[in-house]
Amino acid sequence: MGKKKLLLALLLLISSAGLGAAQTNRSDAKSAIDRGNTSFAKADYEAALREYRRVLPNAGDAYAQALYNIGVSYYELWRTAEAIDFYQRAIEFRQGRYPRASYALGVALEDQTRFIEAKEAYQQAIITSHGEYAAADFRLGLLIAGEGDYQSAATFFRKAINHPGDHVPAGHNNLGVMLARLDRLNDARREFEIALRETNGAFDDAAHNLELCRSLLAVPIRAQVAAFRVSETIEGPIKIN
Repeated sequence: MGKKKLLLALLLLISSAGLGAAQTNRSDAKSAIDRGNTSFAKADYEAALREYRRVLPNAGDAYAQALYNIGVSYYELWRTAEAIDFYQRAIEFRQGRYPRASYALGVALEDQTRFIEAKEAYQQAIITSHGEYAAADFRLGLLIAGEGDYQSAATFFRKAINHPGDHVPAGHNNLGVMLARLDRLNDARREFEIALRETNGAFDDAAHNLELCRSLLAVPIRAQVAAFRVSETIEGPIKIN
């Protein structure tokens, strides 16, 4: 065999070996994530962490998933600073395009009262999901409502309820609160009624707000609406991927 043919054969062998290793790593990564997810489901977060940490950077997208899952595990262990670090690493590995991790990052940053950064994280989740991450719209609505910008908050709650999910009743309730604070009580009443219909009447905040709204509509002079309740809970804990 000539030198050129021998060199080509070696290169082909080396390339094939590298491909085989990558495929094995991806298969091993999936198995490790599956084992980690099983431990996570049992609330054995330390065992989950051990499995997720087995996933190496050459596993490709599975590595970003493992980094994110490590972050969620740390969050469940009340180790928020470490959770934030791993969410950020997962986002960076995917070059900023990881809406689920961006949303989880926002939640963790809120826990540390880093509200400006949290808003940026939620915005990133919205942008990188092409406007499809309703939970991030909802959380942004809450943060902006807390700043007193009811008009902008209402916009985010409207965006949130345009997408199906467990957040919809709370989104209608909160939109109603924003409208009431903007002195649009008739519009607010309709939102509270929708929230109650969506929950078959089992929504205390919406029931309270609807009763209050009707009492305010019954008098000619608008009263203060500070007693309206904003709902913060929209879904369960941050989920592993």
